[in-house]
Amino acid sequence: MQKTIDLTMLDNPAWHALNGPQAHLSRVSGSGARYLPEVVPFAAVASPEAESARQLDGLLAPGGPFFLIGELPPLASGWTVRSQLPCLQMISERLPEAPDPAVSIIDLTPAEAAELYDLVQLVQPGYFMPETWRMGRYTGIRENGRLVAVAGKRMRLDGLTELSAICTHPDHTGRGYAGQLVAGLVHRQRAEGITPFLHVAGQNDREITFTLLSP
Repeated sequence: MQKTIDLTMLDNPAWHALNGPQAHLSRVSGSGARYLPEVVPFAAVASPEAESARQLDGLLAPGGPFFLIGELPPLASGWTVRSQLPCLQMISERLPEAPDPAVSIIDLTPAEAAELYDLVQLVQPGYFMPETWRMGRYTGIRENGRLVAVAGKRMRLDGLTELSAICTHPDHTGRGYAGQLVAGLVHRQRAEGITPFLHVAGQNDREITFTLLSP
């Protein structure tokens, strides 16, 4: 039976991930927290208040860009907003059709991290770092030995996991690979009692903003 999940955590997902299932990938100072810089450039504050921003500031290197997700606190001295990306949060409420067994979906290993990084950077640059693979399971599809499509798990909260890095090489689009990978991940997570969610660019009532800043 699916357990009751506190969906209000999605208002501040990075904070709950950094202080929960992914604490081993975090640096925390009071009400400020960030992922290890080699893992992902996401940071978080417990609440959008000046004191939280001050505590986060102590975890940041001068000039190093980072993303805050959700409501911005009053900016700490020296912080600069570089860009903002309104996104929709989407939650999986029912199982999709199971992946086609004729499509060979593989679990990617640490030995394939460089290939994974290169493909994501080609299609979705800026969010994926050399060690983002440490955040969760990543799966892929190969054609003639070449990694052509990937999808995986990024932020992990209690009972919730974000699907991310869903991308296909431009030479191999239109074959339904992304849908197959997402379906495979959703079926696995639901079997584990986890509710998947993801972020997509757009504007809607259920909107959350990724803000790129630098100290």
